[in-house]
Amino acid sequence: MVDLKEIAENLIQGKAPQVKELVQKAVDEGQDVQKVLNEGLLAGMSVVGEKFKKNEFYVPEVLIAARAMKQGMEILRPILAEKDIKGAGTVVLGTVRGDLHDIGKNLVGMMLEGAGFEVVDLGVDVPAEKFIQTAKEKNVNIIGLSALLTTTMPAMKEVIDVLNKSELKGKVKVIIGGAPVTQSYADEIGADGYAPDAASAVDKVKELLAT
Repeated sequence: MVDLKEIAENLIQGKAPQVKELVQKAVDEGQDVQKVLNEGLLAGMSVVGEKFKKNEFYVPEVLIAARAMKQGMEILRPILAEKDIKGAGTVVLGTVRGDLHDIGKNLVGMMLEGAGFEVVDLGVDVPAEKFIQTAKEKNVNIIGLSALLTTTMPAMKEVIDVLNKSELKGKVKVIIGGAPVTQSYADEIGADGYAPDAASAVDKVKELLAT
């Protein structure tokens, strides 16, 4: 029997082929898919998140681990969908209108997927209406907004204003982040949460969904 801790270990080290092989083996052995996901892939990604927070891991290590996670998920996703096992929730992510930066956003997306969330990534330079429209269509729980320029930060408020005028008001939470963004700015524009980095973003999303 494949030891699920071994899957987690290989994921932490970013060994994508080994992760894929071990996940496939575990599935072939008839191990519980949810268990393989939770105790193998998610357990490993959770350690990566912690190490990233403590500055023991940097962006490259996180990206390599996330790639290994993706390889494992390719095998599990169809089985999970078949069994209709619900993920942790759905998050729509994007860099706000006028801003073309995406490294931070991509990292948050990978970390969220690593924590079991379904992520709808709208890319960069996303108009406010697009966030709200996608949130309606995909039945999302959280909208994540990223901005790396002080000049594009007001576009975050625009998204919140459009959201508050829609029927999603009070149903969908908004979390914001990016280098110039602060907690006080989040409070000022009425965002539900702020995260200084990708690992904290995952914690904040979980926290918002629990309330």
